[in-house]
Amino acid sequence: MIPATGTTITYASGATSSTGTVVHVADAGDGRSAIVLDTTAFHPVDTAWPDQPADRGMLSAGGATRAIVDAVLGATQGDGLVLGRDVPVRTGTEGWTFVVAHIVEGDGITEGDTVEIEADAAYRTALSAGHTACHLASLALDAALADAWRKETATDALGAPAFDALAIQESRILPDGSRDVYRIGKSLRRKGFDPAAFDDPAAVAERANALLAEWIASGAAVRVDADGPSLADRRTWVCELPSAEVRIPCGGTHVSALSELASATVSLEAHHVEGGLEVVMTTTATRR
Repeated sequence: MIPATGTTITYASGATSSTGTVVHVADAGDGRSAIVLDTTAFHPVDTAWPDQPADRGMLSAGGATRAIVDAVLGATQGDGLVLGRDVPVRTGTEGWTFVVAHIVEGDGITEGDTVEIEADAAYRTALSAGHTACHLASLALDAALADAWRKETATDALGAPAFDALAIQESRILPDGSRDVYRIGKSLRRKGFDPAAFDDPAAVAERANALLAEWIASGAAVRVDADGPSLADRRTWVCELPSAEVRIPCGGTHVSALSELASATVSLEAHHVEGGLEVVMTTTATRR
């Protein structure tokens, strides 16, 4: 039976292996099973904001090892389990219990079984580097565009106008990097943003990269603070930059210090689209 607190997760603290007990097994369709454990180190994709993909890795039970072909968010109100894109609410919504569902081929795993989880540590490290660099890049981009605002607006964790939060359309964490897509239309212009700031995307990227180089050189400590151990508990990315401690809500995984990165850089492309401008930021992290 799924506990009321849902899945206890350990990946936020950097764990890539764990041992848990099967608390529920559901049919995931196409001959696959969704295995829910009381505890897991396996990071799932959150369909509400699927920026970081699921871990890759293996599940071992009863002397047999099989690949985890996907890991998704699952949710229940007490009867039945809703998986992935079918989950109708955001993680943490009151009245719902949230779990990590490990998707495997076939069946044969039952409630009460003891299961060992082993995530691909190298892949996790690459995603963690990409996710930390993504947060830094968003802050650097906001700072590089600070002069493009003609009105006061919402600010980011460092106090700069929050271009990233206001314009983001899509964010994808990649191994050792990320890709973020922004849209500048009437709404953002009404808020006071001047699209002419992207007449020279290379100049904006140069300003952002100067900040990124300064931050990476600081070797600042990074951690994930959690309100509790369950999947539904709020987690916050914290980076102790030289100018301030930065805190950003985040459910992903990260490096433990910027000293793990040799560099982080961004490139920007701007394209005219119907109704406005689309800007794509590609972030590249190089690990030491």
